[in-house]
Amino acid sequence: MAVDIVIYHNPACGTSRNTLAMIRNAGIEPHVVEYLKTPPSRALLVDLIERAGISPRDLLREKGTPYAELGLGDATLTDDTLLDAMMAHPILINRPLVVSPLGVRLCRPSEAVLDLLPEPQQGAFAKEDGEQVVDSAGQRIA
Repeated sequence: MAVDIVIYHNPACGTSRNTLAMIRNAGIEPHVVEYLKTPPSRALLVDLIERAGISPRDLLREKGTPYAELGLGDATLTDDTLLDAMMAHPILINRPLVVSPLGVRLCRPSEAVLDLLPEPQQGAFAKEDGEQVVDSAGQRIA
C-alpha cells in the first residue's frame, strides 16, 4: 500500500534529518520538500498551519533566523504580519512540518512523527545524538 507523506525539510537541521529517517524507517519514501529552496505558497502555508491546529506564531522559528532583527517577538503583531515575514524569509518557518493521511504536525521533537505514520517502524531507531527512540521490535520507547 502506497502511503503519501510530505515532509517540509531542511537538510541542515538535525531534527528534520531524524524525522525524515524515522519516516524511512517505517518503509515509507516521502515527498521531500526542501522548503528553503521551494517555499510553500502563502495559501498552502496558511492551510498547513490550520490543519496542524497551531498559530502562525507557533510555526515561527527564532534560532538562526532574523526573528530578533525583525522584531517578531512583539506579541501585538498580527498573524498576517507573521505570515508576511515567513514568506519573505522562509528560514523563519520552523521544521520539519509533516503531512500524512493521519494529519499535519510540526515534528518537534522528531519522534512526534511516529504519531503520523500509518505504517509501523521496521526496526530499531536512534537519533543522530544516539538517543534510542524505537526498539528492535519497532516499538516506541517511552
